[in-house]
Amino acid sequence: MTSHVGTEARPLRVAIIGAGPAGFYTAEALLKQKNLVCSIDLINRLPTPFGLVRDGVAPDHQSIKAVTRVYEKIAANPNVRYYGNVTFGQDIMLSDLIPHYDQIVYAVGAQSDRKMGIPGEDLAGSFPATIFVGWYNGHPDYRDLEFDLSHERAIVVGNGNVAMDVTRILVSSPDDLAKTDIADHALEHLRQSKVREVVVLGRRGPAQAAFTNPEIKEFGELTGVDPIVDPAELDLDEVSIASLADNKMAARNVETMRSYTERISTPGNRRICMRFLVSPVELIGANGRVAAVKIEKNALYPSDDGSLRSRGTGVFEIIEAGLVLRSVGYQGVPLKDVPFDTRKYIVSNQSGRVTDPESGKVVAGQYTVGWIKRGPSGVIGTNKADAVDTVKAMIEDLPQLSGIDDANRDPALIQRLIAERKPDHVSYQDWQLLDTYEIKTGEPQGRPRVKVTRVPDMLQVIRQNKAM
Repeated sequence: MTSHVGTEARPLRVAIIGAGPAGFYTAEALLKQKNLVCSIDLINRLPTPFGLVRDGVAPDHQSIKAVTRVYEKIAANPNVRYYGNVTFGQDIMLSDLIPHYDQIVYAVGAQSDRKMGIPGEDLAGSFPATIFVGWYNGHPDYRDLEFDLSHERAIVVGNGNVAMDVTRILVSSPDDLAKTDIADHALEHLRQSKVREVVVLGRRGPAQAAFTNPEIKEFGELTGVDPIVDPAELDLDEVSIASLADNKMAARNVETMRSYTERISTPGNRRICMRFLVSPVELIGANGRVAAVKIEKNALYPSDDGSLRSRGTGVFEIIEAGLVLRSVGYQGVPLKDVPFDTRKYIVSNQSGRVTDPESGKVVAGQYTVGWIKRGPSGVIGTNKADAVDTVKAMIEDLPQLSGIDDANRDPALIQRLIAERKPDHVSYQDWQLLDTYEIKTGEPQGRPRVKVTRVPDMLQVIRQNKAM
């Protein structure tokens, strides 16, 4: 009689596509299952693991990056292997993986951004905030981009935490940033920046802002920076006032912003100007570049679900600016041969089980987790509970899982296939060599690390250190 999948005789073979927080938390949840024997392979596009913890978390938020210690312990488990510098859908196809894995999990995040849908959005000088984040964090896809910081004013559209991050980086003291792991090319460029003021635009009121209280409080702690809030924009409507009773974070945010109205500005300081109840309606260009933003004053109204929405009032204003960063949401991108919901921009799924978007039928053995499962919501820790939810579905499905052919169950088979397709793939031990190199390079400068920001350079560092 054939043993069940997940036993010593037939370990459960799982491939996780993506090695960010969602991928690592999925591996952790699987490893914690009692009486389950599993073999897990993490397949990642970049040589470097940890996803947004490395490439998305702001460099001045080192405490948040400490979560990688948890991921390091997961990667150290002998039943977990890491294949970096391997692109799913290009180097390795779904048809390659299906014969070798009982279950496949997609954990690739939301890799694109939403557009504002207004005239002039594609002018030079207009960017998604996500690209700017990738640039200053040394993401290989964005490190060679150029941002014109020769103008005195920049505009950030949106007031979630990403908007707060890019605003803070634009006005932070370069000397303070030099103590972080910000990419060297970004630090050098920011030292030459002429930006003196960042205007942050929120379409709804201060009580509806999406940023967390630590983010808005940081504005008041920056060296040589004055946070500016118009007291009139903190004059809340009755519904907003009532909502603060049930939303402690929003209440603290409003209280923090009220404290900024009482501060005396210092001549010569850089400025963060928080604006509320306004929306950009057009980017105005000059010689093909952003020169100004036309904004419209909004008013709040209650929607059918009880939330407050915004709509334009026909009152307009023009703000001169040479750089616009939009932070109005992320969205997922389709994976080759994987069912995709084109309305929600996620992998089509029910409770983590991948489904056909037309029939709703479950695709056996395929799952999803994180932002590509539920959309871009929550913080890094949110992915832990989300991973537990997906793994619960995976375990529930095991009794009906016939499993792959035992002739394909040997992990060495996929190892050889990946080595053939991608000879310069990166193991976790390879990554540790690069990690050690970056940390040692940062030590003389008093920095947590100096990032290597180009893939060929990463591979060269690994090769050189392997030879030592």
